[in-house]
Amino acid sequence: MTVTENAPAPSAALPPLAARTRSIGGSPVRDILAVTARPEVINFAGGLPAPELFDAEGIAAAYRDVLAEVPARALQYSTTEGEPVLRAALAARTSARGLDTGADDILVTTGSQQALSLLATALLEPGDTVLVESPCYLAALQAFGFAGARVVSVPGDEDGIDPEALAELVPRERPKLLYTVPTFQNPTGRTMPAARRAAVAEVAGRCGLWIVEDDPYGELRFEGERVPWIASYDGARDRTVLLGSFSKVMAPGLRLGWLRGPADLRRACAVAKQAADLHTPTVNQLAAARYLADRDLDAHVTRVAAAYGARRDAMLAGLADALPAGSAWTSPEGGMFLWARLPERYDTTALLPGVVRHDVAYVPGAPFHAGEPDRATLRLCFVTQTPDEIAEGLRRLGEGLREASRES
Repeated sequence: MTVTENAPAPSAALPPLAARTRSIGGSPVRDILAVTARPEVINFAGGLPAPELFDAEGIAAAYRDVLAEVPARALQYSTTEGEPVLRAALAARTSARGLDTGADDILVTTGSQQALSLLATALLEPGDTVLVESPCYLAALQAFGFAGARVVSVPGDEDGIDPEALAELVPRERPKLLYTVPTFQNPTGRTMPAARRAAVAEVAGRCGLWIVEDDPYGELRFEGERVPWIASYDGARDRTVLLGSFSKVMAPGLRLGWLRGPADLRRACAVAKQAADLHTPTVNQLAAARYLADRDLDAHVTRVAAAYGARRDAMLAGLADALPAGSAWTSPEGGMFLWARLPERYDTTALLPGVVRHDVAYVPGAPFHAGEPDRATLRLCFVTQTPDEIAEGLRRLGEGLREASRES
């Protein structure tokens, strides 16, 4: 008798991924970094702080002290809102910069990117409208898009959002919130003047609008005078969420950010955070608090900003030779980025593969736009390389653009 083995039943197809995972693409910056990870590439694409300027010794000492003195606490679960000692220190720093803040006004987040995700969860229903700058920080567009929001750009100019255009859009679009990086904006490097901030605050108060004010770069000022936060203006005090981060002034690997906002919204974000990660790592929070207590972060930031200013100057000095005739670019007073626009006939996305063959990279400007993209634009990060490396990178960029444009 012949024995026939039973053939395995065919597997049923798995349920599909959520629609939002299919409709929201990955980060073009992250994709470019993966392609340009070779050490010989001079990479102007990333938003990476200069690692040689990290205070690695001071940060390591803070971790050692915390683990030696309070190991049980440092390695234990923490409250969702954040370690009280860190919240108190963050509140003191915020108050010293002109915005009266108590520890209870602060929610510690796992990087300020998480703060954006929490706000999207707490504020947005699918189909809600969000207003953004044009161009806009890429990861904010991702966070709002992932929440199912309809993202609309507010017209603006070299000073940022146009308050009159904002006032016209709000009753028509009925948005939940306005997202802005008013100081040393990513990607343009521009800074919104005080009068413009006051006008935006007035519109928000009059029209009924949340403002999300993202400030990861504000302390990295090379020149000029500090401009007050939008959150400090009367019309915006009860409706502005201010986001901060240690990523650009201490180290991004700590993944420490925070939000300051009205109590009801802050509590909603805390509930969303409980569902996301319970709390930000305790040891990182305590080490940051210890660093703030034992070290002079402001002095460290002053040294970093001075180095970054020299690197910005090196990039500005070489752009005229690197970019095609007729190009224009920003000259930021601080931060990490500048924005360039080539003549209309250039498409920086199409040109990038040819440029990368010259071992240099940038980020095309198109993905930073929520609406119609400007394909002749690009973003350059000027802080990761030394002035000499920047000069060499710009030389390669010029060669790559000239060659790629001839081939296109």
